[in-house]
Amino acid sequence: MSTIPAEYKYSSEHEWVSPAVDGVVTVGITDHAQAELGEVVYVDLPAVGDTCAAGDNVAAVESTKAASDVYTPVSGEIVEVNEALDAEPNTVNADANGAGWIFKVRLSDPTELDGLMDAAAYEEFCKG
Repeated sequence: MSTIPAEYKYSSEHEWVSPAVDGVVTVGITDHAQAELGEVVYVDLPAVGDTCAAGDNVAAVESTKAASDVYTPVSGEIVEVNEALDAEPNTVNADANGAGWIFKVRLSDPTELDGLMDAAAYEEFCKG
């Protein structure tokens, strides 16, 4: 089974959300998602300053097998993107839950985090 950090929240689209720090969360795709995609060769990052609503398609990850949209599990403003992925997109494969993060969002509605899955629920979700 893939790595599922207990401190993160998870979406049904296989994104993870870190705990909020000063109202900002980090978002990436899960280890399960990167394993399904295969070797990541390109990440289309959102623009800093863009506003998004939970469920919006804000980024994309392309691999040798497929392209997959990345949806934001929370609403707010994109405040940072992981520009290191431009040069090293396969960081998403090597460390999906850490250095392979995709973007950071300043939350407009922190209660949206309550609607996401915890690690145990996400693990069950992945089992189908």
